[in-house]
Amino acid sequence: MPWPELGQQLDRRAQQQLLRERDNWQSKTATTVTADGQELTVFCGNDYLGLAQHPEVIQATRDACALWGVGSTASHLVNGHSEQHDRLERELAEFTGRDRALLFSTGYMANLGVISALCNSEDALFQDRLNHASLLDAAKLSGARSRRYQHCNADHLNKLLVKSNARRKLVVTDGVFSMDGDLAPLPDLLNVAENHGAVLMVDDAHGFGVLGTAGAGTAEKFGLDQQQLPILMGTLGKSFGTFGAFVAGSEELINALIQFARPYVYTTALPPAVVAGSRAALRIVQREPHRRAHLCRLIDEFRHQCREHSIETLPSDTAIHPVLLGDSALALKVSEELRCRGFLVKAIRPPTVPSGSARLRITLSAALNVQDVQRFVAALSESMTASYR
Repeated sequence: MPWPELGQQLDRRAQQQLLRERDNWQSKTATTVTADGQELTVFCGNDYLGLAQHPEVIQATRDACALWGVGSTASHLVNGHSEQHDRLERELAEFTGRDRALLFSTGYMANLGVISALCNSEDALFQDRLNHASLLDAAKLSGARSRRYQHCNADHLNKLLVKSNARRKLVVTDGVFSMDGDLAPLPDLLNVAENHGAVLMVDDAHGFGVLGTAGAGTAEKFGLDQQQLPILMGTLGKSFGTFGAFVAGSEELINALIQFARPYVYTTALPPAVVAGSRAALRIVQREPHRRAHLCRLIDEFRHQCREHSIETLPSDTAIHPVLLGDSALALKVSEELRCRGFLVKAIRPPTVPSGSARLRITLSAALNVQDVQRFVAALSESMTASYR
């Protein structure tokens, strides 16, 4: 080991019930995973529309793999940018109502790329306290002065902006908060930002594909156009069931990111086959609104079943429903009890969430049915009762 302190840090995490561990699944379907002969129904993934196993998405990926090969072999600016990439960018721009879109290899890299390209030490960033880690890391990388406002609190954001004399101001928020499942109050944040000459950016990783009449995300849900919301980031590895991310905005914004976003310039492009799968997923999102409607029915049924079983969840109208347990050891215990009953929900503990807020992060997918939800909530109730004994 390079430094003895690393072992000590690992020991402390283990003692605090905070050590992260990976599972090793031998097979996977739209709703289940299997390991060591045990099949578990998944209630903790991000495949909100059930597209990861969709035959059309799989076939499009296979066909493109046969034509383009397995990897893109280079960055976009060398020889990694294919016709598939170009078409998906155009289609995403049209879908989101933006001038252009730019593909990134991951959402993490998209956030790093945008913020570090647009901000420096003369600028100020204003972020929700519960923003995704990638946005917080991007702030550090940019060197901009960083302020964090109280969760979803536009009044507190206003107080922070009043005090700022920065050259440029960027307000950044998750659209749907990944650990709480609640929505950012985008109209309120926009109103405050505009009053102070600030620009609004939204990370819509967990809203894109699910929210809005057409599934275009929180921007569509709140009716925010490109002028009001100049920087929109979305991911393809959640509702689309594939992989990658994009940033959508004006022609000028995208041209600037191509020049200055280092995670874009210096990273191998997404494999064309994966991009082809994402194009197929986009077509399904557009033509099959019943998937979102079914997901909404499951959300309603989940909340109804939780009330029937006296299970408290954090307020959420999205596919993400946290059960706050507080203690990390308790969260692990309930997760294990669920596993014994045939369900997979991982315990989420600090530092992913604030200290004292360990939880089960329960998510729903359109691949599930009402009976799955009913069986799961009954098992959750039993697991919580067993864990509290």
